[in-house]
Amino acid sequence: MVEEGVTEISVGEFETIPQILASSESLQLAFVFLIVGMVVIGIIYRKFSHWISSQKFNYTRPHFSRFVRKAVLPFFALALVSSINVYIQTTELFEAENLIESTDELDPAEKFAKILNSINILVIGWTIAHLIPIALTKRDKTILERQDYQNWYGMRGFSDDDDLFHRCFKWIPPQTTPYDMKDDEFQKYIKTNDGLKFLEKYRTAKGLTIGSYDKLVDDPTEEWKKSERAKFEKYYKNCITGQNQSGQKLRPGVVPQEIYPIDIWREQKRQSNYEPLIPSTKPPGFAKKQKEGAPKPAKQILTIGIFFATVLGIVTWWGVDLVVLATATGGMALGVGLALKETMENYFAYIMIKKDKVIKEGDRITLPSGYNGLVYKITPRVTYIRHGLNESLAIVPTKLIVSQEIINFTKAFKLVPATIEVGVSYLNDPKQVEAILIKIGRRAMKEVMDDNGIHLARQKRCPYLDEHKPSCGCDKELLVDVGGPVVRFNNFNDSALDFALRVFVRDYGSQFRMKSEMRTIMYQEFKNYDIRIPWPIRTIYQGDEKREAEEIGKFDKERNQVIKEHGPKETEGMAEED
Repeated sequence: MVEEGVTEISVGEFETIPQILASSESLQLAFVFLIVGMVVIGIIYRKFSHWISSQKFNYTRPHFSRFVRKAVLPFFALALVSSINVYIQTTELFEAENLIESTDELDPAEKFAKILNSINILVIGWTIAHLIPIALTKRDKTILERQDYQNWYGMRGFSDDDDLFHRCFKWIPPQTTPYDMKDDEFQKYIKTNDGLKFLEKYRTAKGLTIGSYDKLVDDPTEEWKKSERAKFEKYYKNCITGQNQSGQKLRPGVVPQEIYPIDIWREQKRQSNYEPLIPSTKPPGFAKKQKEGAPKPAKQILTIGIFFATVLGIVTWWGVDLVVLATATGGMALGVGLALKETMENYFAYIMIKKDKVIKEGDRITLPSGYNGLVYKITPRVTYIRHGLNESLAIVPTKLIVSQEIINFTKAFKLVPATIEVGVSYLNDPKQVEAILIKIGRRAMKEVMDDNGIHLARQKRCPYLDEHKPSCGCDKELLVDVGGPVVRFNNFNDSALDFALRVFVRDYGSQFRMKSEMRTIMYQEFKNYDIRIPWPIRTIYQGDEKREAEEIGKFDKERNQVIKEHGPKETEGMAEED
């Protein structure tokens, strides 16, 4: 019975198409010509697309290049279909052949024209579906370009600008003395060129600059854009001429990509804090491989949605009863849905993760099993978690992320404690030890940085501000009150006084380097002040305790000075639950 219902579904005017084609040899030849023409256009398009990808403007104007590649194929396809339609309609082909009589409202000529018009509509829908994402991508890149300009202005120029910033802007010193600078000091600086340069770089206690800037050109933004394009022109020339560190002549248009288009070139510069991009320093296809783990953009779904809507509209235009068709196929859809239950659960979990931003690539999480690692890739079926030390790769169903309890060390709070514990001799004064540990923590907060010169510790005020340099970002986006190092006297152990020193770092992985560096600093400071760490053995004193106390007491003056400078205060530290 189900089969009878399916066979009774109205397919609209599609059922007369085979009759029309079978009724005329001329129509069959025209249809063959249409198919052959489409194949030829496709072959020509592939060669044309390859030619465009090897041209310079494909790198200097990538969005225009993509637009041309997507628009040329539909243009020739529309021209071919329309010319065949005009030929058939103007040669009175249907009167010359004995066509099968039709009781439909449309005569055979109109019916065949409708076929060709449907092909044209499909081509137009395909074109729109691909051109709209290109336009949206161009808009997104324009927004990023404006952000690059703002960063350029905030950084007072990039390192490879040849001082473009000061050719576009002139610094005007303040008329009054900054609130955290003395009058005589300010007047001394303002009278010399070196002093003015110092004041331009000066940062107040709150990290703010002083003075203002006047434009020296009509449009600084346009000057900056010209400068960036000139840099890319130089990068492109160095790539194709071999004037780079490897000496290799890179080839345009090859796969994997060896030369970055200007939009990807800008993206790579953002990742390196706008440092100059040197050709041939990354392997071919590096930028594409970087995005392999990234989720697909919504613009791809838009492409599928527009084309599907076009197909649905054509099917409706041809008179197919969509309601009956959907009813007949409902049972099959239900069966497929039950078979793909796990897949659909993972898919909708994927949508929830992206919508609610539960986790993202790069987050540090702990799974219910206790596995701790970095989110490497999220797909609609499985999620990949990479171990922090690259020991292994956990592959779990994506639905697990939303259906079970996980711990996210990265979400919202860019703050992780780095704690080290140490035991010192009973003969050392706890107050002195506490002050020295605070000194160690303060040194670590100021001295421990990553390879890019960014402090690992999170703190209220970036140490760079004291040098009148821009903040590295260690004092930005703090959602809680972070003070100095926290020291706790934890316990009276069998052979030592147990202390803990804690500072807060920017992410989960930074705590390991911070702990290592703090132990190195601790070893130096303990040696300087004769703070002794007991050996893990039991010591029997035979009249030597007094002598050892006298030896330790020789450094009381130095240690008391540390208490004055670094001793704990009531306001230091962070509110916590003991």
